[in-house]
Amino acid sequence: MSTKTFQHITDIKATAFFSSDKVFRYNLIIERISPSNGQNLCVIMQNPSVADSTVADKSVHFLEKLVFVNKDFPFENVSKMAIVNQFAMVQTKNFKGDRKAVGAKNDKIIKEQILLADIVLIAWGKINPYKERQLDILDVLKTLEKENIYITKKHPSRGSYKNFIDKYSFPQTTLP
Repeated sequence: MSTKTFQHITDIKATAFFSSDKVFRYNLIIERISPSNGQNLCVIMQNPSVADSTVADKSVHFLEKLVFVNKDFPFENVSKMAIVNQFAMVQTKNFKGDRKAVGAKNDKIIKEQILLADIVLIAWGKINPYKERQLDILDVLKTLEKENIYITKKHPSRGSYKNFIDKYSFPQTTLP
């Protein structure tokens, strides 16, 4: 069974960064062609699917429309979106979020993209069993003292264009 693909929206350029064996996608950069000067957004999801430089998946397509078409607060000035994942292993069925699924370069790239970001969107979804991995990434966000952090109410594959995100604040003891 194959995963449904979508076309990227118009007026963007997408660049995917994979491991040499294509097992891991470490980053997907989506940039507006015009205007190209604006804020950087880092989106953190669970694990990559089929999206690359030529096709999008349902989640990426939704995010492109949310950020570049709707342009509602806080995305009205975003011109570049970097999508990273808790786990870099490309897998669409029966995903197992173990340590080998993280990928050798993933933590470094996540940190780099968070550092470059004006806005961070946590979009791994509420029904995500990988709490230890989430804590790893939240620790990076906290250490880097990012202020413009938002969280989705659902995974982007189940998102809606209204009332979809909330401002994120670090919990004292529990996870989102």
